[in-house]
Order: sequence, then structure tokens, then C-alpha cells
Amino acid sequence: MRAPGLDLEAVAGWMRAHVAGFQGPVQARKFELGQSNPTYLLEARSGRYVLRRKPLGKLLKSAHAVDREFRVQQALSGSDVPVARMIALCEDASVIGSDFYVMDFVAGRSFDDPRLPDLARAERAAVFEQMGRVLAAIHSVDIDAVGLSDYGPRGAYYPRQIDRWTRQYRASATTDIPQMEALITWLERTCPEEDGRACLVHGDYRLDNLLFAPDRPQVLAVLDWELSTIGHPFADLAAVIMQWQMPPGREGRGLAGVDRAAAGLPPDEDFVAAYCARMGLPGIGNFGFYVAFCFFRMAAILQGVMKRALDGTASDPEQGRKLGALVPEFARGGLRAAGMAED
Repeated sequence: MRAPGLDLEAVAGWMRAHVAGFQGPVQARKFELGQSNPTYLLEARSGRYVLRRKPLGKLLKSAHAVDREFRVQQALSGSDVPVARMIALCEDASVIGSDFYVMDFVAGRSFDDPRLPDLARAERAAVFEQMGRVLAAIHSVDIDAVGLSDYGPRGAYYPRQIDRWTRQYRASATTDIPQMEALITWLERTCPEEDGRACLVHGDYRLDNLLFAPDRPQVLAVLDWELSTIGHPFADLAAVIMQWQMPPGREGRGLAGVDRAAAGLPPDEDFVAAYCARMGLPGIGNFGFYVAFCFFRMAAILQGVMKRALDGTASDPEQGRKLGALVPEFARGGLRAAGMAED
């Protein structure tokens, strides 16, 4: 196996010093999925591991924080939130050119198409039920008890996030997108008042960031914690609904236009109601704001992917350009969720 751009001798040398029981040599293969932090399967005489690193090249401030990913997953070990076991973190960029961490390899299934075409109709609802159960578990974590009390500021989550992602979006902009500017203005003007809710949030919760058991609809690990922080729980929930409003297929990964009843998939309303029941909520008002916010944040993220693709530093430049081309569509989706006519 080959992994261009990854110095396997340096990786093996570091693992001999920091990973108990490690025995080389090591081979590596880059996972296809993921456009943010490049991720590799490592195979050695001592077993299989996963290495996740920051991308090379100039990065936006606060982006690609693999140290935070490592910390939060390590803190969640033994909790009701399934995560891979963290093994070691390297913050010495001189080893392979960037920070990275190594974790256990979890053998499981991932689904990048929420239509779940490879599953029998009767199995699909159970996958969505597990997705909702794990989301409620994340939001129920006692952040003080697991040592994450300083993992992010509490309160004013949406104003901070809107400001952060507006700056990130404009720093990576490659063309003018009027719909995105209209969405930013609307979000700034309609941000809801603080309601006191603060919990651990994943920040990019969707089906393809979950690893399921090979033979049953059980989540074995929640992946890609790069955007996790202390925040507002409705953003994670709305992120799921936002994704399902996108077109089906590898790029959109949505359910727009899908006959969910025929496919055995629950409607948005049932998924939200099940979440509220788990969390003891009577319902969620002004849900359109949260969905619009998630469209905006994903558009900003994908704009960063596009910029890295054009700069030649993306994990997969060709796929990065395809995803970046979706930025206007995400912006339009945000305007629809906001109840605004498209410009």
C-alpha cells in the first residue's frame, strides 16, 4: 500500500517510541472519504491503526485542530458516546510535516448515502434510530465530569459561530456568491436570544461520520470531531435535517425528492420528535433558523475545501472542487430554510 505525502519511516519511528507494543514495518492507505484532515489506515505486524493529520500548506486560523479531536475522543472513552480508542498524539510537526494522532482501527460499516440502498427496507429505520440515539447521548454528556469544562466558551454560541465562519468564508472566497452574503445578513439579524443551553456538540453530525457494526445497526464510533466544542444542541440536530434536504448522490448525500415512506426512512418531523422525546423537550421553535445556520456553516466549510483544492493542498483536489461547487446550492438552501426568496 502507498500513501503519497506520508513519510512511513518517520511514522514507524515515532510509533516505536510512543505506541506500546508497536512492531513495524508499516504500510498505509489513505481513506477516500474526508476533505478536511487526511486520514490513513496503517497496517503493521502489531495490528491495524488509523492516523489522522492536519493537511499540508497554509491553513486558516483554528482550523484542522487534531489536538482537539484527540482530546474530546479521549475524554469520551467509557461514556455512552461510542468513540475509537485514542492511542497517541504528536504535536511535533517536524516528524511528518504536521501534527497528527493515532487511534485504534474500528472494523465497521460507513454509509455515505442516507437512502441506504444496500440495506433491506426493514433495516433502514433502525440505522436512523441509532443515529438519533447517539446524538442525544452526545448532548447528554456531563462535560465537567469528563474533563471538558474548558473545551469552549459557554453562551452566545450562534453569534460566535456566525462571526467565525463568516471570517473563514471570506478568507477562502474564490468568487462572489450573493446568496451567501444575503444569508449571512439574515443570520446576523435574526439570531435567537440566549436560552441557557450549553452542551458538547459534534459540529458535523451526519450519517457518514458514524461507523456501524458489520452485522447490526449499532454505532461503534462517531468520527471527525474537528468542529466539536461546547455549544448549542439544536445546531447538531439541524445539521442532520439540513443534509437530508440536499440532492441524493455522492456529493449532495441528501434525501431531496426521495419517497421516504416507500424506502422505509422516517420523515424529518419524526426524527426531530424522537430527539425531543429523548431529551425531554416539548418541541423546538424557530427551527428554520437552526437549519439555515447549518446550511451557512457547511457552505463556509466547503468554500475552504474549494480553496485548498485550487491551492493543491486538499485531501482529494478533484473531489474538493466538486464539493466546493456546491457552495451556492448550500447558500440557497439556507435562504429557503430562512423563508427568503432567492436572489
